[in-house]
Amino acid sequence: MRFVGRDHDLQLLNEQYREVVESGAGRFISMRGRRRVGKSTLIEEFLRQAGLPHVFFAASRQSLDRELEMFLEELAGSGLEAGESVRAGVTPSTWEGALTLLAQTADTERPAVVVIDEFPWMVEQDESIEAVFQKAWDRRLKKVPVLLILVGSDLAMMEALTSYGRPLYGRPTREMVVEPLTPAEIGDLLRVDAAEALDAYATIGGFPQLAMAWPAGASRAEFVERMLQDEHSAFIVSGERSVTAEFPPQTSPRAVFSAIGYGETGFNRISQRAGIGASQLSEILSTLEQKRAIRKLIPFAGKDNSKAKRYVVSDPYLRFWLRFIEPNLAVVERGRGRAVAERVEASWIAYRGKAVEPIVGASLERLLPDERFGESRHISGYWTRDNRIEVDLVGSEEGHDPRRASLVGSIKWRENDTFDRHDAKALQDHRGKVPRADSGTLLVGISRQGFEDNLGLDVQLGPDDLIGAWR
Repeated sequence: MRFVGRDHDLQLLNEQYREVVESGAGRFISMRGRRRVGKSTLIEEFLRQAGLPHVFFAASRQSLDRELEMFLEELAGSGLEAGESVRAGVTPSTWEGALTLLAQTADTERPAVVVIDEFPWMVEQDESIEAVFQKAWDRRLKKVPVLLILVGSDLAMMEALTSYGRPLYGRPTREMVVEPLTPAEIGDLLRVDAAEALDAYATIGGFPQLAMAWPAGASRAEFVERMLQDEHSAFIVSGERSVTAEFPPQTSPRAVFSAIGYGETGFNRISQRAGIGASQLSEILSTLEQKRAIRKLIPFAGKDNSKAKRYVVSDPYLRFWLRFIEPNLAVVERGRGRAVAERVEASWIAYRGKAVEPIVGASLERLLPDERFGESRHISGYWTRDNRIEVDLVGSEEGHDPRRASLVGSIKWRENDTFDRHDAKALQDHRGKVPRADSGTLLVGISRQGFEDNLGLDVQLGPDDLIGAWR
Protein backbone atom coordinates (compact mmCIF):
# COMPACT_ATOMS: atom_id res chain seq x y z
CA MET A 1 0.00 0.00 0.00
CA ARG A 2 1.48 3.35 -1.03
CA PHE A 3 0.93 6.43 1.08
CA VAL A 4 0.92 9.82 -0.59
CA GLY A 5 0.60 12.82 1.68
CA ARG A 6 0.19 10.62 4.76
CA ASP A 7 3.73 10.81 6.15
CA HIS A 8 2.77 13.74 8.36
CA ASP A 9 -0.25 11.87 9.72
CA LEU A 10 1.85 8.79 10.45
CA GLN A 11 4.36 11.00 12.24
CA LEU A 12 1.64 12.46 14.46
CA LEU A 13 0.40 9.01 15.42
CA ASN A 14 3.91 7.85 16.23
CA GLU A 15 4.56 10.98 18.30
CA GLN A 16 1.47 10.34 20.41
CA TYR A 17 2.49 6.74 20.97
CA ARG A 18 6.00 7.77 21.98
CA GLU A 19 4.51 10.14 24.54
CA VAL A 20 2.58 7.20 26.01
CA VAL A 21 5.77 5.16 26.22
CA GLU A 22 7.85 7.96 27.74
CA SER A 23 5.27 9.22 30.23
CA GLY A 24 3.53 5.98 31.13
CA ALA A 25 0.24 7.89 30.88
CA GLY A 26 -2.59 7.73 28.37
CA ARG A 27 -3.02 9.76 25.20
CA PHE A 28 -6.34 10.35 23.43
CA ILE A 29 -6.67 11.11 19.71
CA SER A 30 -9.90 12.30 18.10
CA MET A 31 -9.60 11.62 14.35
CA ARG A 32 -12.04 12.74 11.69
CA GLY A 33 -12.13 12.73 7.91
CA ARG A 34 -14.52 12.13 5.05
CA ARG A 35 -15.79 8.62 4.56
CA ARG A 36 -13.39 6.34 2.63
CA VAL A 37 -10.65 8.94 2.67
CA GLY A 38 -8.27 6.42 4.23
CA LYS A 39 -8.51 6.95 8.01
CA SER A 40 -8.73 3.26 8.85
CA THR A 41 -5.98 2.39 6.38
CA LEU A 42 -3.79 5.07 7.91
CA ILE A 43 -4.24 3.64 11.40
CA GLU A 44 -3.70 0.09 10.18
CA GLU A 45 -0.47 1.18 8.49
CA PHE A 46 0.64 2.89 11.70
CA LEU A 47 -0.05 -0.29 13.68
CA ARG A 48 1.62 -2.50 11.06
CA GLN A 49 4.77 -0.44 10.78
CA ALA A 50 5.27 -0.24 14.53
CA GLY A 51 4.05 -3.77 15.29
CA LEU A 52 1.98 -2.48 18.20
CA PRO A 53 -0.39 -4.50 20.41
CA HIS A 54 -3.88 -3.22 19.71
CA VAL A 55 -7.58 -3.76 19.37
CA PHE A 56 -9.31 -2.21 16.36
CA PHE A 57 -13.11 -2.12 16.54
CA ALA A 58 -15.43 -0.69 13.89
CA ALA A 59 -18.93 0.24 15.04
CA SER A 60 -21.81 -0.82 12.79
CA ARG A 61 -24.90 1.15 13.87
CA GLN A 62 -26.28 -1.61 16.06
CA SER A 63 -27.46 -1.37 19.66
CA LEU A 64 -24.77 -0.55 22.21
CA ASP A 65 -25.22 -3.99 23.77
CA ARG A 66 -24.53 -5.66 20.42
CA GLU A 67 -21.63 -3.29 19.73
CA LEU A 68 -20.15 -4.31 23.11
CA GLU A 69 -20.45 -7.99 22.24
CA MET A 70 -18.59 -7.42 18.97
CA PHE A 71 -15.96 -5.27 20.69
CA LEU A 72 -15.29 -8.06 23.19
CA GLU A 73 -14.96 -10.52 20.29
CA GLU A 74 -12.32 -8.26 18.73
CA LEU A 75 -10.63 -7.87 22.10
CA ALA A 76 -10.54 -11.64 22.62
CA GLY A 77 -8.80 -12.02 19.26
CA SER A 78 -6.18 -9.39 20.04
CA GLY A 79 -2.82 -9.84 21.69
CA LEU A 80 -3.70 -7.57 24.60
CA GLU A 81 -3.73 -8.78 28.18
CA ALA A 82 -7.36 -7.70 28.34
CA GLY A 83 -7.98 -10.13 25.49
CA GLU A 84 -6.50 -12.95 27.55
CA SER A 85 -8.91 -12.06 30.35
CA VAL A 86 -11.88 -12.21 27.98
CA ARG A 87 -10.72 -15.57 26.61
CA ALA A 88 -10.44 -16.78 30.19
CA GLY A 89 -14.10 -15.96 30.81
CA VAL A 90 -14.10 -12.33 31.98
CA THR A 91 -17.02 -10.77 30.11
CA PRO A 92 -17.84 -7.18 31.08
CA SER A 93 -21.54 -6.43 30.73
CA THR A 94 -21.12 -2.70 30.09
CA TRP A 95 -18.86 -0.45 28.06
CA GLU A 96 -17.61 1.06 31.30
CA GLY A 97 -16.61 -2.41 32.43
CA ALA A 98 -14.81 -3.13 29.16
CA LEU A 99 -12.85 0.12 29.34
CA THR A 100 -12.04 -0.54 32.98
CA LEU A 101 -10.68 -3.97 32.02
CA LEU A 102 -8.42 -2.34 29.42
CA ALA A 103 -7.09 0.07 32.03
CA GLN A 104 -6.55 -2.63 34.66
CA THR A 105 -4.57 -4.80 32.26
CA ALA A 106 -2.50 -2.03 30.67
CA ASP A 107 1.08 -3.17 30.02
CA THR A 108 3.77 -0.65 30.94
CA GLU A 109 6.29 -2.51 28.78
CA ARG A 110 4.16 -2.51 25.62
CA PRO A 111 1.41 0.14 25.77
CA ALA A 112 -1.76 -0.77 23.91
CA VAL A 113 -3.56 1.07 21.15
CA VAL A 114 -7.37 1.03 21.38
CA VAL A 115 -9.19 2.14 18.21
CA ILE A 116 -12.95 2.73 18.03
CA ASP A 117 -13.86 3.42 14.41
CA GLU A 118 -17.11 5.22 13.49
CA PHE A 119 -17.67 6.28 17.08
CA PRO A 120 -20.47 8.70 15.99
CA TRP A 121 -22.58 5.66 15.09
CA MET A 122 -22.43 4.57 18.72
CA VAL A 123 -23.44 8.07 19.81
CA GLU A 124 -26.40 7.89 17.43
CA GLN A 125 -27.64 4.80 19.29
CA ASP A 126 -27.22 6.31 22.76
CA GLU A 127 -25.67 9.67 23.56
CA SER A 128 -24.81 8.44 27.05
CA ILE A 129 -21.83 6.62 25.55
CA GLU A 130 -20.01 9.97 25.45
CA ALA A 131 -20.21 10.23 29.23
CA VAL A 132 -19.12 6.60 29.60
CA PHE A 133 -15.92 7.24 27.66
CA GLN A 134 -15.37 10.55 29.47
CA LYS A 135 -15.66 8.85 32.85
CA ALA A 136 -13.38 5.98 31.81
CA TRP A 137 -10.80 8.41 30.48
CA ASP A 138 -10.82 10.73 33.49
CA ARG A 139 -10.76 7.99 36.11
CA ARG A 140 -8.59 5.32 34.53
CA LEU A 141 -7.35 5.42 30.95
CA LYS A 142 -5.46 8.71 31.11
CA LYS A 143 -3.47 7.35 34.07
CA VAL A 144 -2.25 4.19 32.32
CA PRO A 145 -0.14 3.56 29.17
CA VAL A 146 -2.90 3.38 26.55
CA LEU A 147 -3.34 5.26 23.27
CA LEU A 148 -7.08 5.71 22.69
CA ILE A 149 -8.17 6.69 19.17
CA LEU A 150 -11.80 7.58 18.42
CA VAL A 151 -12.48 7.85 14.69
CA GLY A 152 -15.45 9.24 12.77
CA SER A 153 -16.53 10.13 9.23
CA ASP A 154 -19.32 12.48 10.30
CA LEU A 155 -17.21 15.64 10.37
CA ALA A 156 -19.80 17.81 12.09
CA MET A 157 -20.53 15.26 14.81
CA MET A 158 -16.85 14.56 15.49
CA GLU A 159 -16.25 18.28 15.92
CA ALA A 160 -19.30 18.57 18.16
CA LEU A 161 -18.22 15.66 20.37
CA THR A 162 -15.26 17.64 21.69
CA SER A 163 -16.99 21.03 21.76
CA TYR A 164 -17.73 23.01 24.91
CA GLY A 165 -20.50 21.52 27.02
CA ARG A 166 -20.09 17.95 25.72
CA PRO A 167 -18.67 15.22 28.00
CA LEU A 168 -15.49 14.77 25.94
CA TYR A 169 -14.69 18.49 25.80
CA GLY A 170 -11.01 19.07 26.55
CA ARG A 171 -10.20 15.35 26.79
CA PRO A 172 -8.36 14.57 23.52
CA THR A 173 -4.64 15.24 23.71
CA ARG A 174 -4.62 15.52 19.92
CA GLU A 175 -7.26 16.17 17.27
CA MET A 176 -6.44 14.93 13.78
CA VAL A 177 -8.15 15.67 10.48
CA VAL A 178 -7.33 13.23 7.68
CA GLU A 179 -7.84 15.20 4.50
CA PRO A 180 -8.43 13.82 1.01
CA LEU A 181 -5.35 13.73 -1.19
CA THR A 182 -4.69 17.05 -2.91
CA PRO A 183 -4.73 17.56 -6.69
CA ALA A 184 -0.91 17.65 -6.60
CA GLU A 185 -0.74 14.35 -4.71
CA ILE A 186 -3.18 12.76 -7.15
CA GLY A 187 -1.02 13.98 -10.04
CA ASP A 188 2.13 12.58 -8.42
CA LEU A 189 0.48 9.24 -7.73
CA LEU A 190 -0.85 8.90 -11.28
CA ARG A 191 2.32 10.39 -12.83
CA VAL A 192 0.43 12.75 -15.11
CA ASP A 193 0.87 16.41 -16.01
CA ALA A 194 -0.91 19.23 -14.23
CA ALA A 195 -3.88 19.50 -16.62
CA GLU A 196 -4.49 15.75 -16.49
CA ALA A 197 -4.12 15.77 -12.71
CA LEU A 198 -6.88 18.36 -12.38
CA ASP A 199 -9.11 16.38 -14.73
CA ALA A 200 -8.44 13.24 -12.68
CA TYR A 201 -9.23 15.13 -9.48
CA ALA A 202 -12.57 16.23 -10.96
CA THR A 203 -13.29 12.53 -11.54
CA ILE A 204 -12.01 10.69 -8.44
CA GLY A 205 -11.46 13.53 -5.98
CA GLY A 206 -8.82 12.84 -3.35
CA PHE A 207 -9.75 9.23 -2.56
CA PRO A 208 -6.58 7.12 -2.24
CA GLN A 209 -8.36 3.86 -3.09
CA LEU A 210 -9.53 5.23 -6.43
CA ALA A 211 -6.10 6.60 -7.26
CA MET A 212 -4.65 3.15 -6.51
CA ALA A 213 -7.16 1.61 -8.91
CA TRP A 214 -6.04 3.90 -11.78
CA PRO A 215 -3.98 1.74 -14.20
CA ALA A 216 -0.52 3.08 -14.96
CA GLY A 217 -0.49 5.16 -18.11
CA ALA A 218 -4.28 5.11 -18.57
CA SER A 219 -6.03 8.29 -19.65
CA ARG A 220 -9.03 9.60 -17.76
CA ALA A 221 -11.39 8.28 -20.45
CA GLU A 222 -9.70 4.86 -20.42
CA PHE A 223 -9.92 4.70 -16.63
CA VAL A 224 -13.64 5.56 -16.63
CA GLU A 225 -14.44 3.03 -19.34
CA ARG A 226 -12.50 0.25 -17.63
CA MET A 227 -14.06 0.93 -14.22
CA LEU A 228 -17.60 1.09 -15.63
CA GLN A 229 -17.26 -2.37 -17.17
CA ASP A 230 -16.94 -3.91 -13.71
CA GLU A 231 -19.95 -3.31 -11.50
CA HIS A 232 -17.84 -4.23 -8.47
CA SER A 233 -15.00 -1.81 -9.20
CA ALA A 234 -13.98 0.63 -6.47
CA PHE A 235 -15.03 3.49 -8.75
CA ILE A 236 -18.64 2.30 -8.59
CA VAL A 237 -18.81 0.68 -5.16
CA SER A 238 -17.06 3.46 -3.21
CA GLY A 239 -19.68 6.02 -4.17
CA GLU A 240 -22.58 3.77 -3.30
CA ARG A 241 -21.10 2.85 0.07
CA SER A 242 -20.20 6.42 0.94
CA VAL A 243 -23.60 7.84 0.06
CA THR A 244 -25.62 4.98 1.56
CA ALA A 245 -23.69 5.14 4.84
CA GLU A 246 -24.83 8.73 5.27
CA PHE A 247 -28.17 8.71 3.46
CA PRO A 248 -30.02 5.39 3.13
CA PRO A 249 -31.86 4.80 -0.17
CA GLN A 250 -35.49 5.80 -0.45
CA THR A 251 -35.13 8.60 2.09
CA SER A 252 -35.72 12.31 1.56
CA PRO A 253 -32.10 13.36 2.33
CA ARG A 254 -30.85 10.86 -0.26
CA ALA A 255 -33.28 12.24 -2.85
CA VAL A 256 -32.12 15.80 -2.17
CA PHE A 257 -28.43 14.85 -2.23
CA SER A 258 -28.93 13.00 -5.51
CA ALA A 259 -30.77 15.95 -7.04
CA ILE A 260 -27.93 18.32 -6.17
CA GLY A 261 -25.36 15.83 -7.39
CA TYR A 262 -27.19 15.47 -10.66
CA GLY A 263 -26.69 19.18 -11.26
CA GLU A 264 -29.66 21.00 -9.76
CA THR A 265 -28.30 23.95 -7.80
CA GLY A 266 -31.30 26.21 -7.15
CA PHE A 267 -33.85 25.68 -4.39
CA ASN A 268 -36.88 25.31 -6.66
CA ARG A 269 -35.16 22.96 -9.10
CA ILE A 270 -33.90 20.78 -6.25
CA SER A 271 -37.41 20.70 -4.81
CA GLN A 272 -38.90 19.62 -8.13
CA ARG A 273 -36.37 16.91 -8.89
CA ALA A 274 -36.37 15.48 -5.35
CA GLY A 275 -40.13 15.76 -4.94
CA ILE A 276 -39.70 17.51 -1.59
CA GLY A 277 -41.80 20.42 -0.32
CA ALA A 278 -40.22 23.78 0.51
CA SER A 279 -40.38 23.59 4.31
CA GLN A 280 -38.97 20.05 4.49
CA LEU A 281 -36.34 20.87 1.86
CA SER A 282 -35.00 23.79 3.88
CA GLU A 283 -34.48 21.52 6.87
CA ILE A 284 -32.81 18.82 4.78
CA LEU A 285 -30.49 21.30 3.07
CA SER A 286 -29.45 22.63 6.46
CA THR A 287 -28.67 19.09 7.65
CA LEU A 288 -26.68 18.26 4.51
CA GLU A 289 -24.72 21.46 4.92
CA GLN A 290 -23.98 20.71 8.57
CA LYS A 291 -22.68 17.28 7.55
CA ARG A 292 -20.40 19.02 4.99
CA ALA A 293 -22.00 16.89 2.27
CA ILE A 294 -22.98 20.01 0.33
CA ARG A 295 -21.87 23.62 0.20
CA LYS A 296 -24.16 26.62 0.06
CA LEU A 297 -22.81 29.25 -2.29
CA ILE A 298 -23.77 32.91 -1.96
CA PRO A 299 -22.94 35.35 -4.76
CA PHE A 300 -20.27 37.92 -3.89
CA ALA A 301 -21.61 40.69 -1.64
CA GLY A 302 -24.91 38.79 -1.29
CA LYS A 303 -26.80 38.01 1.91
CA ASP A 304 -27.22 34.58 3.45
CA ASN A 305 -30.89 34.58 2.52
CA SER A 306 -30.18 35.55 -1.08
CA LYS A 307 -32.60 33.93 -3.53
CA ALA A 308 -29.65 33.50 -5.88
CA LYS A 309 -27.90 31.05 -3.55
CA ARG A 310 -26.78 27.74 -4.98
CA TYR A 311 -26.05 24.30 -3.55
CA VAL A 312 -23.31 21.96 -4.75
CA VAL A 313 -21.94 18.60 -3.59
CA SER A 314 -18.73 19.20 -1.66
CA ASP A 315 -16.67 16.23 -2.83
CA PRO A 316 -15.51 16.10 -6.49
CA TYR A 317 -15.76 12.31 -6.75
CA LEU A 318 -19.27 12.13 -5.28
CA ARG A 319 -20.29 14.98 -7.58
CA PHE A 320 -19.14 12.87 -10.55
CA TRP A 321 -20.67 9.67 -9.13
CA LEU A 322 -24.07 11.25 -8.52
CA ARG A 323 -24.09 12.88 -11.95
CA PHE A 324 -23.03 9.93 -14.09
CA ILE A 325 -22.95 6.66 -12.17
CA GLU A 326 -25.91 6.61 -9.79
CA PRO A 327 -28.50 7.30 -12.54
CA ASN A 328 -26.93 4.55 -14.67
CA LEU A 329 -26.28 1.82 -12.08
CA ALA A 330 -28.89 -0.46 -13.61
CA VAL A 331 -27.25 -0.07 -17.02
CA VAL A 332 -23.84 -0.94 -15.58
CA GLU A 333 -25.29 -3.97 -13.81
CA ARG A 334 -26.64 -5.21 -17.16
CA GLY A 335 -23.10 -5.27 -18.49
CA ARG A 336 -23.54 -2.06 -20.50
CA GLY A 337 -20.80 -0.06 -18.80
CA ARG A 338 -19.26 0.90 -22.13
CA ALA A 339 -22.49 2.68 -23.09
CA VAL A 340 -22.39 4.63 -19.82
CA ALA A 341 -18.77 5.57 -20.50
CA GLU A 342 -19.86 6.94 -23.88
CA ARG A 343 -22.48 9.06 -22.15
CA VAL A 344 -19.83 10.39 -19.79
CA GLU A 345 -17.57 11.36 -22.68
CA ALA A 346 -20.43 13.05 -24.56
CA SER A 347 -21.07 15.27 -21.51
CA TRP A 348 -17.52 15.52 -20.18
CA ILE A 349 -16.48 18.90 -21.60
CA ALA A 350 -19.62 20.65 -20.35
CA TYR A 351 -19.45 18.86 -17.00
CA ARG A 352 -15.77 19.59 -16.48
CA GLY A 353 -16.27 23.28 -17.20
CA LYS A 354 -18.38 23.57 -14.03
CA ALA A 355 -16.71 20.84 -11.97
CA VAL A 356 -13.32 22.52 -12.20
CA GLU A 357 -14.56 25.86 -10.82
CA PRO A 358 -14.48 24.93 -7.09
CA ILE A 359 -11.12 23.19 -7.59
CA VAL A 360 -9.68 26.30 -9.22
CA GLY A 361 -11.18 28.50 -6.50
CA ALA A 362 -9.66 26.35 -3.74
CA SER A 363 -6.29 26.37 -5.53
CA LEU A 364 -6.36 30.14 -5.86
CA GLU A 365 -7.24 30.57 -2.17
CA ARG A 366 -4.19 28.49 -1.25
CA LEU A 367 -1.99 31.01 -3.06
CA LEU A 368 -3.31 33.87 -0.94
CA PRO A 369 -2.07 36.20 0.33
CA ASP A 370 -0.04 37.03 -2.75
CA GLU A 371 0.78 40.49 -4.01
CA ARG A 372 -0.22 39.44 -7.52
CA PHE A 373 -3.83 39.31 -6.31
CA GLY A 374 -3.89 42.60 -4.45
CA GLU A 375 -5.78 42.60 -1.16
CA SER A 376 -7.53 39.29 -1.83
CA ARG A 377 -7.79 36.87 1.07
CA HIS A 378 -11.02 35.10 0.07
CA ILE A 379 -12.37 33.79 -3.24
CA SER A 380 -16.02 33.52 -4.21
CA GLY A 381 -18.02 34.04 -7.39
CA TYR A 382 -20.77 36.30 -8.60
CA TRP A 383 -23.98 35.62 -10.49
CA THR A 384 -27.42 37.07 -10.83
CA ARG A 385 -30.55 35.11 -10.02
CA ASP A 386 -31.42 34.79 -13.71
CA ASN A 387 -27.82 33.74 -14.49
CA ARG A 388 -27.47 36.38 -17.17
CA ILE A 389 -24.27 37.51 -15.50
CA GLU A 390 -21.82 34.96 -14.13
CA VAL A 391 -18.30 35.69 -12.95
CA ASP A 392 -16.29 32.62 -11.99
CA LEU A 393 -13.98 34.23 -9.44
CA VAL A 394 -14.21 37.29 -7.22
CA GLY A 395 -11.53 38.05 -4.66
CA SER A 396 -11.90 40.25 -1.59
CA GLU A 397 -10.11 41.04 1.64
CA GLU A 398 -13.11 40.12 3.81
CA GLY A 399 -15.09 36.91 3.53
CA HIS A 400 -18.29 38.42 4.95
CA ASP A 401 -19.80 41.70 3.76
CA PRO A 402 -16.73 42.63 1.67
CA ARG A 403 -16.02 46.29 1.11
CA ARG A 404 -14.46 45.88 -2.32
CA ALA A 405 -13.85 43.34 -5.06
CA SER A 406 -10.06 43.19 -5.38
CA LEU A 407 -10.08 40.81 -8.36
CA VAL A 408 -12.45 39.24 -10.85
CA GLY A 409 -11.49 36.14 -12.77
CA SER A 410 -12.61 33.94 -15.63
CA ILE A 411 -11.92 30.20 -16.04
CA LYS A 412 -11.63 28.79 -19.56
CA TRP A 413 -10.95 25.08 -19.22
CA ARG A 414 -11.13 24.14 -22.89
CA GLU A 415 -9.69 21.04 -24.46
CA ASN A 416 -7.85 22.83 -27.29
CA ASP A 417 -8.59 26.56 -27.45
CA THR A 418 -6.71 29.27 -25.58
CA PHE A 419 -8.03 32.15 -23.49
CA ASP A 420 -8.60 34.70 -26.25
CA ARG A 421 -9.43 38.36 -26.78
CA HIS A 422 -13.15 37.70 -26.67
CA ASP A 423 -12.76 36.08 -23.25
CA ALA A 424 -10.66 38.98 -21.97
CA LYS A 425 -13.16 41.55 -23.27
CA ALA A 426 -16.06 39.65 -21.64
CA LEU A 427 -14.22 39.58 -18.32
CA GLN A 428 -13.53 43.31 -18.52
CA ASP A 429 -17.20 43.98 -19.27
CA HIS A 430 -18.32 41.80 -16.37
CA ARG A 431 -16.05 43.64 -13.99
CA GLY A 432 -18.28 46.67 -14.37
CA LYS A 433 -21.30 44.60 -13.32
CA VAL A 434 -19.83 43.04 -10.17
CA PRO A 435 -20.88 44.87 -6.99
CA ARG A 436 -18.06 46.81 -5.33
CA ALA A 437 -15.69 46.33 -8.23
CA ASP A 438 -13.94 49.32 -9.78
CA SER A 439 -11.40 50.15 -12.47
CA GLY A 440 -8.61 49.04 -10.13
CA THR A 441 -10.10 45.59 -9.62
CA LEU A 442 -7.59 43.13 -11.05
CA LEU A 443 -8.41 40.95 -14.06
CA VAL A 444 -7.35 37.31 -13.65
CA GLY A 445 -7.48 34.68 -16.37
CA ILE A 446 -7.33 30.91 -15.76
CA SER A 447 -6.81 28.70 -18.81
CA ARG A 448 -6.12 25.04 -19.45
CA GLN A 449 -4.55 25.73 -22.86
CA GLY A 450 -2.71 29.01 -22.43
CA PHE A 451 -3.41 32.57 -23.56
CA GLU A 452 -3.30 34.73 -26.64
CA ASP A 453 -0.76 37.53 -26.50
CA ASN A 454 -1.44 41.03 -25.14
CA LEU A 455 -4.82 40.41 -23.52
CA GLY A 456 -4.45 43.11 -20.89
CA LEU A 457 -4.95 40.72 -17.99
CA ASP A 458 -3.23 41.43 -14.69
CA VAL A 459 -2.63 37.76 -13.89
CA GLN A 460 -2.62 34.66 -16.10
CA LEU A 461 -2.62 31.20 -14.52
CA GLY A 462 -2.44 27.74 -16.04
CA PRO A 463 -2.62 24.15 -14.73
CA ASP A 464 0.97 24.19 -13.43
CA ASP A 465 0.22 27.27 -11.32
CA LEU A 466 -2.88 25.65 -9.84
CA ILE A 467 -1.13 22.38 -9.01
CA GLY A 468 1.77 24.39 -7.59
CA ALA A 469 -0.61 25.92 -5.05
CA TRP A 470 -0.87 22.48 -3.39
CA ARG A 471 2.88 21.85 -3.16
